Amino acid sequence: MLVANAIARVLKEEGIKFIIGYPVNPIIEAAAEADIRTIIVRQERVGLHMADAVSRLSSGEDIGVFVMQHGPGAENAFGGVAQAYSESVPILVMPGGYPRRLMNYFPNFNSTLNMKHITKWSEPLTMGRAVPEVMRRAFWQLRNGRGGPVLIEIPGDVFREEVDDDFAYVPSFKTKSAPDPERIDEVADVLARAENPVIYAGQGVHYARAWPELKQLAETLNIPVTTSLEGKSAFPENHPLALGSGGRSLPGPVHEFLQEADVIFGIGCSFALTGFGIRMPGNKTIIHATLDPMDLNKDVPVAYALAGDAKLTLTSILSALASKQSPAAAKRKDTVPARISDIKEAWLAEWMPRLTNKDKPINPYRVIWDLLHTVDRDNTVITHDAGSPRDQISPFWESIVPLSYIGWGKTTQLGYGLGLAMGAKLARPGALCINVWGDAAIGFTGMDFETAVRERIPILSILFNNFSMAIELPIMKVATEKYRSTDISGNYADMARAFGGYGERVTEPDEIVPAIKRGIEATQNGQAALLEFITDKELAVSTF
Repeated sequence: MLVANAIARVLKEEGIKFIIGYPVNPIIEAAAEADIRTIIVRQERVGLHMADAVSRLSSGEDIGVFVMQHGPGAENAFGGVAQAYSESVPILVMPGGYPRRLMNYFPNFNSTLNMKHITKWSEPLTMGRAVPEVMRRAFWQLRNGRGGPVLIEIPGDVFREEVDDDFAYVPSFKTKSAPDPERIDEVADVLARAENPVIYAGQGVHYARAWPELKQLAETLNIPVTTSLEGKSAFPENHPLALGSGGRSLPGPVHEFLQEADVIFGIGCSFALTGFGIRMPGNKTIIHATLDPMDLNKDVPVAYALAGDAKLTLTSILSALASKQSPAAAKRKDTVPARISDIKEAWLAEWMPRLTNKDKPINPYRVIWDLLHTVDRDNTVITHDAGSPRDQISPFWESIVPLSYIGWGKTTQLGYGLGLAMGAKLARPGALCINVWGDAAIGFTGMDFETAVRERIPILSILFNNFSMAIELPIMKVATEKYRSTDISGNYADMARAFGGYGERVTEPDEIVPAIKRGIEATQNGQAALLEFITDKELAVSTF
C-alpha cells in the first residue's frame, strides 16, 4: 500500500474519528477510503483549533488530527500549532513536505525545523517503510506526559513510496506516574494543619479525569477551590466550596480567599505567569503538584513539589489524610461556605446593574447573564474568545459539569473560539456548543462559519458587535480621533445567512432570550446559528 494509506490504517487503529484539513494532502483521500470522516476548512488555523477541541473534550483520549499541504499550507498553520503548544494540547499535525532533495534549502518552508519550537515532537518521515515506527513514536508522545502538538512531515516523494500490506502496528497506550510517597505525606500534613488553604486546579485535572478526587479532597478538608481558565469546570461552580474561575478578570471570592490564604495547593496547573491568568499573591506557602517537573519552581517559588498524574496525586493525598486529624478543617465546615456565599452575593450585587441592564445598545454582560440562565448547562460546552469576551464571560459563567467550558489564555489569538466550538460539536454532537466572540475576532476567522454550515456542525455563535475595537480605545486615542483606527464594521447576521446558516441581529434587550431560544432551535434542526448582538462599548471588567 502507499504511504498515505498506511498512515490512514494507523490512524484507524488509534481510534481517530476525524481528519480535519485543507488540500492538497494525500492523507485526506486515504482517510476517506478508510471510513474516517474528513472535514475541510477554509483556513488552516481554524482546522487546528478544531483538532485542539477534539483532544480537549476527550481528556486526550481522542486525538485531534490536522493535515495540510506543504509550503503555504504549513506556513498558514503556524499560528494554530503555536496556540495548541502554549495550551499544552495534544494534537497530531501532518503537513506535506517538499521532496527530500528540496526540503532543506532556501526558500522552501521546512515544517520539521520551523515548528520545532512550537511542538512537543517534530520529525520527518524519511522513507515509506518507517511509517510504523514514526507513527508509534508520534502517538506515544501524544498520549504520554505533558500534552502538546506532535508534527510528522511527509515529503512529497515519500508519499509515492510503498509500505508492506501486512506491516505490524501496535496502538499506543498511556502510562502514569505518581509522586514520591514521602513528599505525599508531607503535603498531607501541611494541608491538614493549614488554617486558610485554597486549592487552585488546572487543566491537568481534566486530562487525568480527576474530578471526583478533587471534589473529595475539597470536601474532606473543607477547602475552597478556584481554577485556572484552562481548568474551569474541573470543580462544579455551584458547589458551596467553589470560588469561581479567574483569569485577567476574576470573581470576588477568588480574590478575597487567595489574599487571605496561608497555603495554596496548585494541582494540575503550571502557575505560568501570564497577563491572562491569576497572579498568585506573595508570602504564601505554595504546594505545586503537576505532571511536568519543568513547571515546578519556574514561575512561583514553592515550598512543596509533587510531580505526577493529578488523579494519582490526589488519590495518594486522600489516602495519607485518612490517618490524620485536622481540627482546622472541622472549623471551616460551616464558616467557609457561608463566607463564600456572602462575598459572592456582594460581588454580584455590584455587577447586577450591568448583568440585568435594560439600556440600548445592549450591554454584553446582559447577554452573558441571559445566556447563562437560558441554556441547559448540563449539556452545554462554551468557550470565549480573546479580549473583552474572555474577560466578560469567565467570572460570571457558572460551569457545573466537567469539560463544559473550554478556557484558554497563555496566548490569545483572536478567532480561536470558533474552531474550538466546532471541534467541541464534533466531539459532543449531542451538546449545545457555543462560542462567544466580538467583531474583531470574527474578522480573523469568520469565513469558517461557512465550514460549520457546509460540514453540518450546528454550533451557536454569540457575537458582540459594537463596531469598534473597544478594548483598545484607551490606548489608541489619537489614532482613533485622527484616523478612526479602532472603528470596524459589518453585518454578520447577513453573512451567516449568506453562508446558509441561521443569522439574526438583535438590538432590543427584551429580545435577547427569545433570540437565544431561536438560535438553539436552529442548532437542534442541524443548522449553524449566529446571533449578532449590537452592544455598547463596555470596558469594565471584574478586577481587584
